[in-house]
Amino acid sequence: MSSQKLNVLGISEMVMFKGNEMTLKVPKESDKNLENQLIVDGYKTIGISVKKHREDQKYKVEDFYQTGVLLDVKRIQQDNTYYTINVKAIEKIAVDEFFEEGGNLSATYSILDEVSDVEGEEQKELHNKIIELVKEVGQYFKGSEGFVKYVEDIQNISILSGVLLQYLNISVKEKYQIFETPSYKEKGLLLIDALIKQKELYAFQKEISDKFSKEANQNYRKAFLREQLKVIQEELNEEEGAPKKKDFGKRIEESLMPEEVKESAREEFRKFEALSPQSTERNVISNYLETLLSLPWGKFKAPDIDLTQARQILDDAHYGLDDVKNRIIQHLAVMKLKEEKQGSILLLVGPPGTGKTSLGKSIASALERPYVRMSLGGVRDEAEIRGHRRTYVAALPGRIIQGMKRATQTNPVFVLDEIDKLMVGASGDPASALLEVLDPEQNGTFRDHYLEQAYDLSDVFFIATANSLRGIPGPLLDRMEVIEVSSYTNTEKYHIARQHLIKDVWDDHGITSEQLQVTEDGLKRIIDDYTREAGVRSLKRQLAAIARAASEKIVMNTVTLPYVIDAKEVEVLLGHPKVRHEMIGKENLPGVSTGMAWTPVGGEILFIETSFMPGNGKLILTGKLGDVMKESAQIALSLVRSRLAMNTAGFEFNKRDLHIHVPSGAVPKDGPSAGVALFSAISSLVLGRSIPSDISMTGEVSLRGTVLPVGGIKEKVIAAHRAGIKQVLLPIDNEKDIEDIPEEVRNDLTFHLMSTIEEVIKFFFDIDLPDAQSINPFETSAPEMTSH
Repeated sequence: MSSQKLNVLGISEMVMFKGNEMTLKVPKESDKNLENQLIVDGYKTIGISVKKHREDQKYKVEDFYQTGVLLDVKRIQQDNTYYTINVKAIEKIAVDEFFEEGGNLSATYSILDEVSDVEGEEQKELHNKIIELVKEVGQYFKGSEGFVKYVEDIQNISILSGVLLQYLNISVKEKYQIFETPSYKEKGLLLIDALIKQKELYAFQKEISDKFSKEANQNYRKAFLREQLKVIQEELNEEEGAPKKKDFGKRIEESLMPEEVKESAREEFRKFEALSPQSTERNVISNYLETLLSLPWGKFKAPDIDLTQARQILDDAHYGLDDVKNRIIQHLAVMKLKEEKQGSILLLVGPPGTGKTSLGKSIASALERPYVRMSLGGVRDEAEIRGHRRTYVAALPGRIIQGMKRATQTNPVFVLDEIDKLMVGASGDPASALLEVLDPEQNGTFRDHYLEQAYDLSDVFFIATANSLRGIPGPLLDRMEVIEVSSYTNTEKYHIARQHLIKDVWDDHGITSEQLQVTEDGLKRIIDDYTREAGVRSLKRQLAAIARAASEKIVMNTVTLPYVIDAKEVEVLLGHPKVRHEMIGKENLPGVSTGMAWTPVGGEILFIETSFMPGNGKLILTGKLGDVMKESAQIALSLVRSRLAMNTAGFEFNKRDLHIHVPSGAVPKDGPSAGVALFSAISSLVLGRSIPSDISMTGEVSLRGTVLPVGGIKEKVIAAHRAGIKQVLLPIDNEKDIEDIPEEVRNDLTFHLMSTIEEVIKFFFDIDLPDAQSINPFETSAPEMTSH
């Protein structure tokens, strides 16, 4: 039979059966009064389970099942956030039609009758089976006897289902299936199935719990017995592993420690023997003696250095870097001649990913010595280098001594990684602590705070690595020989990938060269369009991405083997190019010049843009420039006003503001290398004549008009060549750096060397300027400067 339209109340995460009484919580809405909505037909409403719970309780028609219950609202209470509603399900109903009106959901309904299709012995058997399973499930819960007795008296299968399903840990969908079934027999069978699953779940959980408890007890027992055994062994001076070790006294006498260190160890051993086994100090002394005895002492005869073999190892492991490898071979030659002093300190400086750390590993292999690496990035505690004093709780030797312990020889190759990233902290300056380690005059008697004994580090071959010299204190830098590891050209990256990276990446992903191949143009596209770095670390990551994407296709048999990756397929696997390099345009406007910059990831070209506007002589700088570049801009403007005074007569600088902008304003820019480019851009603007876009320049200028030399020429010129530059202006003092530029780049470019800004003006604008000594500037006041 059909009834009037009633409001719908969503019931989340549960299913209500006829006869169930529940307390529901409904969030309050500022524009609605739930109590007024439910005062229809004597506080009645329709309760329907929802398919998926919504936090905001704002349900739509499609969120509801089609059957539910008619609810009698007993009581409504409210606080600031919730309505608390006590309801009782009085009938099972089916929704005839839903209605949405003003944000409220209502429906018309029909009463559903259950089908009593089981009776007599069959009904009794079904009921008894349900009660039997309830009892079995109840065994896993204390105090369940009262509940079992309560449900034994419920003969109606529908009511019994409503009571039991409140406590069964099954999904709303499964509960709803039992609720919706009109047949008592089918409903009872579904309930039995749910009870069996629940019983098996609880039985499995109990089995796991019992097994875990048993294992935990066994582990505790073993740990307790192990502690007892340790005490007994200490009492007998037979510590664990005694069959392989002699007692401390014999080990001290047989060690290669210097006599003064042995005497100190003997004294500590006497203290050790005098202490009770339960003494905490006994364990401290034991650890100290173990550290002393496990360190390598004395002199180890290193194998004779084979320079031919060393060269072969370096060439096999590293493509390019000829200057670096030559410098290392020279260093090894000196070591071969100077046999009595094996220790050396080198500093490899270069951008990330250029192979500095792996060079250290190759040197260790060439010398047939142990290899030890220690990362110094972020170290701010002096105790990391010198160790803790033994008076501290949990004291440890420093990482230098720990590294020597791992090396097992006194002459390892010891790599100190990221030495430029040491930090000063509240616990001292670790860079100062390294002075003793890296000073050949002091490290023969290095004293670790934990050892309190002199330890000889003079045979250690120390190799430090850094990305930049700026972060290294002067006294520390003075103790090392600097070898610069420059960035790779694209050609070098190509050969490194061919000879080393592809094989390593393919092996890491279980791929063979018969399955996956990269063409020459494909590899060059990865290098040009997907990496922007001085080294090859990012290139290796992109090759790994290629391997991962290709492995899926190979496993799924969706490609023909060998799967060939060409330039087009690279974009399919890696997506759109991720790197944008600055490229020259067709023609520069007056006031624009092309400079060259060095960055930690290689060289880059940058455009200097200038513009005059009405004003009062201010200099406006934008593009996130550092202090050095700001000063270069001021000097460049002063040089233009003084040197071009004759050519700019009538040009009223004091009535115009000069705006200088270097694009990519989010990237900080600084360094003494933009003076020539700034001077050229301002001169171009003042003279109204453009500078060819295929000419780039670098160099700093002084107030006297001298073009000063700068660094990073190789990286800058490589970047200019990549951007399409044809001519390069360099300071005359950088002429020797042209030899370091790769031949394939050098042959494509024309180099012009400049010593003064007069030569720069002559080159660009064919203007002969008078000698600087004869110039009488018509205006000497420096412009006011603002920066944005």
